Amino acid sequence: MKQNKIPQATAKRLPLYYRYLNNLNQQGKKRVSSKELSEAIKVDSATIRRDFSYFGALGKKGYGYNVEYLLGFFRSTLDQHELTDVALIGVGNLGTAFLNYNFTKNNNIQIKMAFDSDEEKIGKVYGGIPVYGIDELTEKLGDIEVAILTVPVSEADAITEKLVDIGIKGILNFTPVRITVPDNVRVHHIDLTVELQALVYFLKHYPLESK
Repeated sequence: MKQNKIPQATAKRLPLYYRYLNNLNQQGKKRVSSKELSEAIKVDSATIRRDFSYFGALGKKGYGYNVEYLLGFFRSTLDQHELTDVALIGVGNLGTAFLNYNFTKNNNIQIKMAFDSDEEKIGKVYGGIPVYGIDELTEKLGDIEVAILTVPVSEADAITEKLVDIGIKGILNFTPVRITVPDNVRVHHIDLTVELQALVYFLKHYPLESK
């Protein structure tokens, strides 16, 4: 089945499945049921079975899913067999945290380089990642097509325009600005303030029952 026929909601859950399956594999677990997956990642088992059904017969009734096979399948589906380089734009508090964390522990995604306009940060290395000046974007980006945006609000639009002109195809936007990009560029907005406000609202108005 072609990837573009998979619902976006399903596609967003694939990395979650992959991460949990990777952990199970490292623990030496050979098989897992949809119920076990459901309890671990907090997605109902019917949704998991429906998600997996888009990819054909991945498991057997009464047996569950083979962890190693499923992990290999999702690794290929998510292109985890290839290393994806990412650029970080904006080395403030959040950007620095990303550089120190990076993504290579459980994924084949890594921040390769970072950019900032602060002369005190340019030329330094954070978490093993070099920091270049914003004016070096065109020269240094090379084949990188994905960027994490953690710049001040006032700079978001201008830097986004520059990234698009250079050839960036995907932006993970951590600024509150709803940046505008052409149709051939994908943006995922992550507003931590909004997410926290939503969490507090749900806690107050939709309290969970203790088991």
